[in-house]
Amino acid sequence: MSRPEPHIEVRPITEADIPDWSRALNTGFLRTPAATEAEIADRASYIDPTRTLGAFDAGRCVATFRSFAQELTTVGGTPVPADAISNVTVSPTHRRRGLLTRMMAHDLAAAKDRGDVVATLISAEYPIYGRYGFGPATWTAQWTVDVPRTGLDPRWPGPEDGGRIDIVDPADVRKIGPELHERLRRAQPGAVDRDERWWQTNTGLLHHGSSPWAEPFFAVYRSASGEVDGLVSYKADDHWGDAKQPLNTATVNWLIAATPAAERNLWRYLCSIDWITTVKSGWRGPDDLLPFYLPDPRAARLTTLADWLWVRILDVVRALEARTYDGEGSLVLEVVDGGGPAGGRYRLEASADGASCTPTTDAAELVLDVADLARLWLGDESAVRLAALGLVREERAGAARVADALLRTSGRPWCPDIF
Repeated sequence: MSRPEPHIEVRPITEADIPDWSRALNTGFLRTPAATEAEIADRASYIDPTRTLGAFDAGRCVATFRSFAQELTTVGGTPVPADAISNVTVSPTHRRRGLLTRMMAHDLAAAKDRGDVVATLISAEYPIYGRYGFGPATWTAQWTVDVPRTGLDPRWPGPEDGGRIDIVDPADVRKIGPELHERLRRAQPGAVDRDERWWQTNTGLLHHGSSPWAEPFFAVYRSASGEVDGLVSYKADDHWGDAKQPLNTATVNWLIAATPAAERNLWRYLCSIDWITTVKSGWRGPDDLLPFYLPDPRAARLTTLADWLWVRILDVVRALEARTYDGEGSLVLEVVDGGGPAGGRYRLEASADGASCTPTTDAAELVLDVADLARLWLGDESAVRLAALGLVREERAGAARVADALLRTSGRPWCPDIF
């Protein structure tokens, strides 16, 4: 049970607060508390103090919270402005005092005033954010591939479709990566934008961590026409068995592909590297095709399946009008938001030609919490399933099936990034 303590001040930080704020952040994430001068200088270069909150007890920072501008791709490819939330911690000495509630209320109110359609975050723990109106809108998966069991020819000479794969260096990645990612982002519901800093950090141009930068391998797939269609970053260990047999693992940091051919050939390449007997996929979409690119799909063992991107809808009208719909129909939704900005009753009229969402006084057909609307919005969850769980209530028989016909998508949404 939270016990609010008004004497603890929650406010945007100043530049002078960054060292103390960083110490609280590291403490909350169980990292070495003291931040280096380089870490503090780096953080000062990119955070927006007006969107970076701290809770201060007798002048000491005991909780942290930060948000930043983001674009999130909806079903159909339209991006919407999002309030991306990160760096959320409460020190172990100050739990259950309402500090996160105060920081979240401050940030979401500002996001609504700015005109953000949704707020987003990657939740470290499942139970925390539902009470603030967030719902798990995308899931993620990881596979471990036993290369000798795949049935692939170990003598694979390279792409058979006229394309080619080349090793490239970090400078090349910074040139070709952003445009390729934009192609993926426009086609992938749930994907978010990557700024220049992301590319600099993930290619070693910016590095202020406690451990030294270890450059990964980068490989690019170009189609027969020479277009860059895929890019992978991976690392490899050095492990040999007792009989002097290689038992090395290639671990994917990230893999982006704009075409199925690029994705297939990059996975094939990773499974063909000499000495590599195991490939770890890194974070992938829950319906990724990786296992089915292999002659024996059982060689890809699913090792992680978990919620990933959580979404909090701030503007129901803009959220539902931004996405596309394959089906055609009408549905009156009553969104429960506990005094938040999204509560109300809305009529959704949707077809392949577009959609309108308007406040209405008509009788509700489907009643749901704003967090459960977030589960449905990107097309991943089923209203019928949520109704069976008691999370959605039908006021008109069959309304959940209508919702599924309108909202569900043929491919599952996926967010390739953590933030």
